[in-house]
Amino acid sequence: MIPFAKILLCTTSLLAAIVVLPSAIFASVDPTTVYARAFALLAAEPYVEKGFQVREDYWAGELASGERKAVRQQLFKGNEYWFWLGTEVDHAKVSVHVYDSDGKLAEQPDSWAKGHSAAAHIIPKATGSYFIIVRVEESPAARTHWALAYGFR
Repeated sequence: MIPFAKILLCTTSLLAAIVVLPSAIFASVDPTTVYARAFALLAAEPYVEKGFQVREDYWAGELASGERKAVRQQLFKGNEYWFWLGTEVDHAKVSVHVYDSDGKLAEQPDSWAKGHSAAAHIIPKATGSYFIIVRVEESPAARTHWALAYGFR
């Protein structure tokens, strides 16, 4: 291939990548999910100061008032966990609870819900699968975006 044609082909390919890739990369990021996750991480901040490590992975979605979503997570005996739920919707009430594989409430009594956030604390008695239940208790929006983050120590 002649040098000019090679440079033209490389330049055209690079230009196509610059134009196409950003939209492909950012198309899946919903701004409301970003805000919901920000509220979840804001709720986590005091616990980070107490030594909890926040995992990078998180769950997100949208629910109508009264709807719930179950997330299954492997938890390990000997660790302590917090799950933080956030939403960007003003005046929405959300909750998060943790159940063991037998369907019994397994969270600690210091779990809470206020403002844009809710949190559930668990110190597993055994290693196994646990179910984190995310619920939109009430919301002025038809569909409420939420994000769930967690940390451990």
